[in-house]
Amino acid sequence: MQRINIDANTDPDDMARQRRGRGHLPASDSLQQDLTMLDDARGLCNSDRSSRREAKRRHRSGSNGWCPALLYMSFAGIVILAVAYFLYIGYMETRINTPISAAKVVVKSGLESPERYWGTYRPGVYFGTRVRHPASIVTGLMWFVPGHFQNNMLAVRHWCDQADDLPKYGWEVHDGRNVGIQKIIDKSVILQTSFVKRLGGQHGGDWSARISAMPKTKRQVGGQASLLYYVALDPDDKEAMIQPMIGTSQSLGSLRGISDSVGGFRLHVLNASGTIVNHHLLSTKHMGLHMLKETVYKGLRVFQGKSEKDKYIGLAGEMFSHEDTLRQPNFVVFQVTGELPFEVDIVYESDSFLRRPGMLMGEALSEQLGLYEKKFHSDFEEKFSMEAKGFSEEEISFAKAALSNMIGGIGYFYGASRVLGEHNSDPVPYWKAPLYTAVPSRSFFPRGFLWDEGFHNLLISKWDREISQDILGHWFDLMNWDGWIPREQILGVEARARVPDEFVVQRGKNANPPTLLLTLHSMMAGFKRDLSDDDYEYLSHLWPRLRAWYNWFNTTQLGEMPGTYRWRGRDPKTMRELNPKTLTSGLDDYPRASHPTADERHLDLRCWMTLASGLMADIARLIEKDPTRFDDAYKYLSDNNVLDALHWSYAANGYMDFGLHTDELELRKLAPNAEMKRVVHGDPKLKFVDSFGYVSFFPLFLQIIDPYSAKLGKVLEDLRRQDLLWTPYGLRSLAKNSPIYNKRNTEHDPPYWRGAIWINMNYLAVRALHHYSNVDGPHQELARELYVSLRENVVKNVVREYKRTGYIWEHYSDKTGRGEGCRPFTGWSALVVLMMGETF
Repeated sequence: MQRINIDANTDPDDMARQRRGRGHLPASDSLQQDLTMLDDARGLCNSDRSSRREAKRRHRSGSNGWCPALLYMSFAGIVILAVAYFLYIGYMETRINTPISAAKVVVKSGLESPERYWGTYRPGVYFGTRVRHPASIVTGLMWFVPGHFQNNMLAVRHWCDQADDLPKYGWEVHDGRNVGIQKIIDKSVILQTSFVKRLGGQHGGDWSARISAMPKTKRQVGGQASLLYYVALDPDDKEAMIQPMIGTSQSLGSLRGISDSVGGFRLHVLNASGTIVNHHLLSTKHMGLHMLKETVYKGLRVFQGKSEKDKYIGLAGEMFSHEDTLRQPNFVVFQVTGELPFEVDIVYESDSFLRRPGMLMGEALSEQLGLYEKKFHSDFEEKFSMEAKGFSEEEISFAKAALSNMIGGIGYFYGASRVLGEHNSDPVPYWKAPLYTAVPSRSFFPRGFLWDEGFHNLLISKWDREISQDILGHWFDLMNWDGWIPREQILGVEARARVPDEFVVQRGKNANPPTLLLTLHSMMAGFKRDLSDDDYEYLSHLWPRLRAWYNWFNTTQLGEMPGTYRWRGRDPKTMRELNPKTLTSGLDDYPRASHPTADERHLDLRCWMTLASGLMADIARLIEKDPTRFDDAYKYLSDNNVLDALHWSYAANGYMDFGLHTDELELRKLAPNAEMKRVVHGDPKLKFVDSFGYVSFFPLFLQIIDPYSAKLGKVLEDLRRQDLLWTPYGLRSLAKNSPIYNKRNTEHDPPYWRGAIWINMNYLAVRALHHYSNVDGPHQELARELYVSLRENVVKNVVREYKRTGYIWEHYSDKTGRGEGCRPFTGWSALVVLMMGETF
């Protein structure tokens, strides 16, 4: 069996690009130069033996002139070797954070896309705006209800936080460009945040936000709530300034400002309706963009009302240190306290917008919101046909909210990751870069995740392909010289403040499933049907990076046997974990071989590379590149006979991982107060890891099994076995008869991918069943039957849980169907929209 060796350096396009590059040699070339130098130095120090004998003879006879020369040459050789070694090490230390030498995919950024310059690009806060600029001004909402406390402090809401325990919040309408309408239900108040834009001028135009505060029950009518709307400057924008203005009779607060990101601007806080009890201001220096709420806490004071008993909490006005003689604020907060119900309009106006028809407030704001909201509903039905499919109004509202939360969860981040290469002794910063991306969860994961993003954009691309292509471009522009992309992006101080230290550093050998290719794969039908000039240019810019990524997988993640692949990053020495985690696979604690070795064969990674090979060949043909080597790789990897030889377990009668494994292990306390450790009761052996779960069905999920294969029939039959994956709520991640089903992986880590129902994998299953039910073969009817049942089970359960809890969840119980994990999780769980719309 011959190993498929995909080498970028064999492609003429690669060689041409290297000639045009920055002068960096590929690591293999650099290493060869050092080895050549080493050989030369050895040759210098180890002249032929006859010369040495002659030198010794001359020395004995008194002719010793060659001895100092030989010593000098030996010393020089050692010096050369030492210098070469340290130069090589220093060179290799810089490679982890050296960008790939290729044109960027994102050719239009910032103000080159004015219609998407401003946005709700701060998904980690309940409501906030910024522009797509590295040093953007930021605005946002905080609020509190007098008398509400949390952890013995006034309950000021700002960051999306599960600890706030809000009954519900999330976008109900969001198109990613012009409009967003969100409902937030707190303990005793309901807020609605509405955001709309109006293009004009040189800096992305104007926008307005309406914050509506409503009582939760009739008893709360007339109660009070305080809204705090702020503007904060990025410390990196040294020339930016903001200054509060004296309020008019109509305005509750105003400011003027200027920054590199938006030029000159004004912001007004206006009373839209209701009774305003009081309003206050805080003008100060913030302690960092990740500590805005802490700065507000420092600025709160108790004020005396009209009567002696009437006291309330308000902002302090100006607050500067004694040493700050300039008293120039970079953080201004406007507090408006009103009687429920009341509304406040926030109006942002760009100084470069000279011919606006009037302020976007009051009736003009209501009209603009209405027009864009109507268009959203029309576009949604056109793209997903929910009404035509007979879904109820409640189900359609759920689907719109799921899509809107995915789109409204798109953020813009800027900063540098912390990375560690194999030649680095300590983590180093990646280069500073922007990232435009969706996030898995606004409350728990408000940052970019590589493997999540491919699933996210399956939905985003069906809604707005331009947004999706822009997102993918930003991710691929984070690729280093070697074709590696850090799998978790923690960019900027706000994102960094929410991540434990242990998860910050990204390691250069660690992969993540190349799910961005799923999105490109789903776009291929459109590209093949009608490839525009813009599409051709986009794919052409993407091509060098796609090829580098593909080659990186084919050099760093290969297994020992030809045709096999192995995820790196498992810890073979751990004694704390029942089964060493495989975080790089995205499936975390899913059971792999119990004793990680180089002999492992990971089925899911091989399937990802099969998909990648076929896609690379398709894209190559579209942009007039040579697809031969990708076609060859795809034919080899999709050959069911080879797949079966490497991964079909005849003992379990299914597709499995392979490695050094035993099921005879447990977590046990070896001493009364000691931490639980893994105890192995049986000798591990090289064999298949015979536990049915998501990995076992990857050849089905990624549509690699031949429609006429007898094994397809067996896999489909196994899929509906209730003792394996099938439940009334969707497919569980691990079969009930697995030795590790629902077991903790450490004393402190509950099961994660060991039984729970995950929507991204169920989407792949539903999509695959739809495929096999529409291609000829003996298993077509069975695939159709399973497709109808599984789609119905998943959709009904996710909708039911949303109705019951107010949220879409990270995963669902395989026993009860109840939502579990973090919430809201409108990342890949929102793929239920595509299942409802049968948009694959």
